[in-house]
Parts: sequence; structure tokens; C-alpha cells
Amino acid sequence: MTERIIATVPIYRSISEIPADFGPSIAAIGNFDGVHRGHQEILGAAAAEARERRMRSVAVTFDPHPAQVLYPKEAPKLLTFLPQRIELMARTGVDAIFVLPFNTEFSRVTSHDFVRDILVGRLGIRGIHEGANFRFGHGAKAGVAELRAFGEQFGFNVHVHKAVRLHNLEISSSAVRAAIAAGDVRSARWMLGRVFGVHSNPAKGRGVGTKLLVPTVNLAPYDGLLPGFGVYVTRLTIGDRCFRSVTNAGNRPTFEGVGFGVETHILDFEPVDLSDETPLYLEFLLRLRGEMKWPSTEALRAQILKDVQRATRYFSLLRFAQGNSSQQPQSVTGIQSS
Repeated sequence: MTERIIATVPIYRSISEIPADFGPSIAAIGNFDGVHRGHQEILGAAAAEARERRMRSVAVTFDPHPAQVLYPKEAPKLLTFLPQRIELMARTGVDAIFVLPFNTEFSRVTSHDFVRDILVGRLGIRGIHEGANFRFGHGAKAGVAELRAFGEQFGFNVHVHKAVRLHNLEISSSAVRAAIAAGDVRSARWMLGRVFGVHSNPAKGRGVGTKLLVPTVNLAPYDGLLPGFGVYVTRLTIGDRCFRSVTNAGNRPTFEGVGFGVETHILDFEPVDLSDETPLYLEFLLRLRGEMKWPSTEALRAQILKDVQRATRYFSLLRFAQGNSSQQPQSVTGIQSS
């Protein structure tokens, strides 16, 4: 059975699920971690060509990320997990999404067999859109030159897209990860085309089965990429309610032995039902400062009040900007990050 995430976009999770009459189709193939502006351009172009040629467009992606299987110790922290990646890909206008299970056996499939058996044989490919650095097949030995040669052999065209540049930044998943790891959530927002956020749950044992009566929420341990240590202006969505907030991500060095945590202080707090399974979505809008060890809890408390004041001013400027134009959070310049 296929599952449907958004509207009528079918999600296929194995070769056997693909209907015999699926093609002809236009594809974009990749990991698409983050589904950033460059990915959006490629996927959108595949969808547009398919509409023009009255074919079906399909995004072909892999799960888990190949690096997690082949090089687990060196694999990057992910920007998006599969459910969010599927949702973001569906928004680009593609007609279907094919999630190929990636394992050591699949990693040994040659580029020729991948094209012949899966792309042409099962998807009926007539066109492919890719970035210039696309690699595929056993050992990632094939690239766009080989893909074009296969296109001549099997009868499909290949459109290679140049990297998208914005604000003098060349957009890639690696560039987005580097920006987020450095705490530069503004640059990450430009490259992603949206605010960077993480989906999680509350830390175990906090507010379970009760009402949250204090304006602080701790995120459960998170396996994906988080911004570099520091204090951020954030938005926290708890279930279907969204709150303005300030978040500290780091080791909280003022308190010995506490260890790493992502702690969010809600500004416009109201009591809310919270359990270990309550879905949380935390968006990082602006970095206020780096994390540091304060000489006393009183000094830390005074700095927190300053952080809250700056965050409150940020949201006031944001509300003013949105009330007078179509500007997004990245256009608010009255607050400078450190």
C-alpha cells in the first residue's frame, strides 16, 4: 500500500509498489536533505517539464541517507528526517515520490543496472533533472556525463542545473549544515527558503500527563542537526499552538554537570497540556549570542532578562514589518545577532 502525505501525492517505498503503468515520467533523483532552494529548483523543473509533456513527475530519494549506511562514523547530521523531507518534496509540485530503501546490497547496484532496471524499466523515465555534482551507482562512480550517455542509449534527456546562488552564497546541503552548525540561522533561512526548525518531543519526565505550568520546555534528545551552542530567538509550536520563545542550545556551563540540552523559555506563556509524546516544532529565527559561563546565577538571570527584552523587540519589529508589507523574519534588521 502507498501512503499519502499531502493532497494526492502517492509515496512508493519499494520497487514492487510502483504500478506497471507508472510511466512515462520525468524524474529528479537525490538525497534532497533539507529540500533547500537548489533542490526546489530541480524538483520544480522536473514537475514543469512533466506537465508540459503530459507525463508524470517523480522525485526519487533514498532512506536512510547513503552515508549513514556506507560511512556511519562520518555521516552528517541530517537537516530533515524522512517525513519532513517527503512533505517538503511534495510541495514542489511533483506527482509522486519514490523512496528507495538504501542498504549495502543496493549500494552494489551498478549505474547501468540502476538506469536500465529502475529508472527506465519501472519508472519509464523520459527526462531527468539533476545538479552538476550528481553521483550514482556502485562506488558513486557515475556522474552527469555517464547519465547523458545512458540517456542516449535508453532514450531520455538530461537537464543539468547549475548551483543556485543567493546573497553570494552557493546553496548546497553542506553549506546549509555549515551555517546552522555555526549558529548562522539567518543564512540557513536564505538557503532553505524557510525558517530552520526541528521536530521533536518534550524531554522525558517533564509535564507528563499534566499541564505545563511553567514557561520552560526542554527538548528530548535529538539525532538531527541543531544550531551551534548559543541563545536564539525562536518560535515553539506545541501541538497546534504557537508561542514566541527564547532558546538556549548548549551545555549550560553555569551549572556544573548539567550537560547538553535545548531549553526553551516561552514569552507569551499560557498553561498547555504536555506529555512525552506531544509534538513540538522549534524554529530558530535569530541568534542572540554565544553560550558562556556566568559567575553566578544572579548574573545569568540578569542576562536572561536582557535576552528576553531583545527577543520581545524582535517580535515587535517582525509584527510591524508583516503588518506593513510581505516581509519575512529575515527582513527584520532592528536586532543584530552576535
